[in-house]
Amino acid sequence: MITYEPFYDTLKRRGISTYKLVQQHGLSRSLLDRLKHNKPLSTVTLNDLCEILDCNVEDIIRYEKDSRS
Repeated sequence: MITYEPFYDTLKRRGISTYKLVQQHGLSRSLLDRLKHNKPLSTVTLNDLCEILDCNVEDIIRYEKDSRS
């Protein structure tokens, strides 16, 4: 399972709020909802987030083995 928990850790470390992402960078609230609920994102979106946050993809996503497997 892909989790976006590192995204929120990265925001916290950098002192960036989700409000700032919406207001200054034009991210949609629906994208933030997708991140919050670990919904699928496109690689284009991941690339955009990496550019905005000046980070690597592992600072946004992490793979965790699903316990049901």
